[in-house]
Amino acid sequence: MSVYTPIVGTLGYVVSPDRRRTLLVYRNARPDDDHLGKYNGLGGKMEPREDIATCMRREIREEAGIECREMSLRGTINWTGFGPRGEDWLGFIFRIDRFEGEPFTSNPEGVLEWHAIADLLSLPLWDGDRHFLAMVFDDDPRPFHGYMPYENDRAMEWRYVR
Repeated sequence: MSVYTPIVGTLGYVVSPDRRRTLLVYRNARPDDDHLGKYNGLGGKMEPREDIATCMRREIREEAGIECREMSLRGTINWTGFGPRGEDWLGFIFRIDRFEGEPFTSNPEGVLEWHAIADLLSLPLWDGDRHFLAMVFDDDPRPFHGYMPYENDRAMEWRYVR
């Protein structure tokens, strides 16, 4: 049996003040980006001396130039075999309901844009995002905890508890 040593990361969805839109990054800036051509929430890897909430706040500050004032943990996902290197990720999914500042229009990963929450599934996303995005924005206070193995950049399964 192999030892499970995932990369721990955050994925955050900043909600607009009118609660109808979310801020996404269109990953179009780096040709070597594993996420090239896809829309995604904001986030990244947790640093050794951080807790997960501090990581989310730091990533939002670095990627969007805004300060999180209210956020909630919406769920966790165990992504195994993710991306071209087949890495295992343990992701903490947050919704940022209140923030201060004016978001950047771009960052080193791509263009930042507001998108209607109702239209998210029409965007080019990671295959697996379609399975959990509704739970990020719904009114159910219970967090979800999912398992989503990937193979060849495709989600092979989706199981979760709430």
